[in-house]
Amino acid sequence: MAIDSGATAWILASTALVMLMTPGVGFFYGGLVRRKNFISMIMLSFVAFALVSIQWVLIGYSLAFGPDIGGFIGDLSYVGLNGVGMDPGPYSPLIPGLLFMIFQLVFATVTMAIITSGIAERVKFSSYIIFALLWTTIVYDPLAHWVWGGGWAAQFGALDFAGGTVVHISSGFAALAIAFVIGKRAGFGQYMMEPNNIPMTILGAALLWFGWFGFNAGSALAANGLAASAFVVTNIAAATAGLAWLFASWIQGKPSSLGFVTGAVAGLVAITPASGYVTPMAAIIIGAVAGVLCYGMMLFRIKVGWDESLDCWAVHGMGGLWGALATGIFAMSAVNGASGLIEGNVHQFVANAIGAFSALIYAFVVTYVLATIIDKTIGLRVTEEEEYVGLDISQHGERA
Repeated sequence: MAIDSGATAWILASTALVMLMTPGVGFFYGGLVRRKNFISMIMLSFVAFALVSIQWVLIGYSLAFGPDIGGFIGDLSYVGLNGVGMDPGPYSPLIPGLLFMIFQLVFATVTMAIITSGIAERVKFSSYIIFALLWTTIVYDPLAHWVWGGGWAAQFGALDFAGGTVVHISSGFAALAIAFVIGKRAGFGQYMMEPNNIPMTILGAALLWFGWFGFNAGSALAANGLAASAFVVTNIAAATAGLAWLFASWIQGKPSSLGFVTGAVAGLVAITPASGYVTPMAAIIIGAVAGVLCYGMMLFRIKVGWDESLDCWAVHGMGGLWGALATGIFAMSAVNGASGLIEGNVHQFVANAIGAFSALIYAFVVTYVLATIIDKTIGLRVTEEEEYVGLDISQHGERA
């Protein structure tokens, strides 16, 4: 099949949109930490983009999308982008293979950026670089293969249109695991650690919302009606979840801007796996549940005293889990040929549940082990003095 110029133009634009999400995460997180760690959080995201870009070109793309080995991982056929060129590839009949590769690259980069929530304000920059490269190779690449590269989850029938399992469940539960290993911030629970710049976080959320249209609608890999449908339900779920979180938190206090934008991100997370399979009315339900659920999970985290600092687990982990299950419930055959529980397809719900919980367990356990090894060898955490001074100065020699 010949390359389609319209599809190619749209995926080029979508790739650029998704790239913007990685610094968007940096701004979102940067506004939430204390001023002395503002540059650090933005750097963790930007550097993730560069590190994972190189890893993906060298081995990551091949491990994720190379010919299947035992349903678990791809082989090394595409190492160094060998055989990946300007002609259509096996996953992209309408667009160049190189374009599909870099579209998937930006998904991998934003996933690594999201995880930095769990190590905010206390990670050694050098250790983070090693962790990022190893985590992408050992955790992200196999998960991407399971679901999108022809691995066992795809063979079993699990649906994940744009990354609810691969991106959000994996990053959310990885962030929780590494937070447990690195330990709580000094003074956590003893005094307030207020955000230094809420307008910056709102800007980050706006960039995420904007970039998410490429994330979800671009995953159609064509400029067609399915892309339009994914675009529409993405916006609906974000808006609904933002309002749901806003009203849920308003009951206990004032309607905060931070609550609204965090809720919107939760809605974006939850609709991600479902965006190519559900109707606008289902998107309202998915978004409403995501807003209330993720708000409740944030309150639970605070109550039990987990210092997963910026709520990646509550928003991405639990929001992604709900989205994966919701895909198995609300998928409609009229949208993209797949039917869910609501149309009587029990297997679809079971397949999605098994895929989601398998990814959850794999991401959490492997991340915990990997982080522990790094911590016991070269150390994950800065010294007490460096943490007190702040990572902007102690790690980067700069002030915001």
